[in-house]
Amino acid sequence: MNSFHTIIVVVQVLSALTIIGLVLLQHGKGADMGASFGSGASGSLFGATGSSNFLSKFTGVAAVIFFSATLGLAFIGNKPATPSAGVMENLPASAVPGAAAPAQNAPAAAPETPVVPSGTGQSNQIPK
Repeated sequence: MNSFHTIIVVVQVLSALTIIGLVLLQHGKGADMGASFGSGASGSLFGATGSSNFLSKFTGVAAVIFFSATLGLAFIGNKPATPSAGVMENLPASAVPGAAAPAQNAPAAAPETPVVPSGTGQSNQIPK
């Protein structure tokens, strides 16, 4: 699920950058007067009016992709997170510290006795 979230974020960022670039390439409504005197889009790659229609349609497609990615992120982010043990849940039981691994061919050993430090004889009590 984490990789799906990353893919949606990448799609959203790329579509946002595409929208920014396309909006900056488009001419405003006031540019039509200058185009009539020969200094506008008359010499452009798409012709006099073809670029505005192409850029407008492509901006709309990029906006639909952006809003779809935003809805996808909202849908994924609304799900409650399931608690996990992190990276420790994928380890085998013999690799986890504190977990006793059963011996395969060894005889059963006697349990170890705890080592009590010598001294006053009251080492397990809290000092005052």
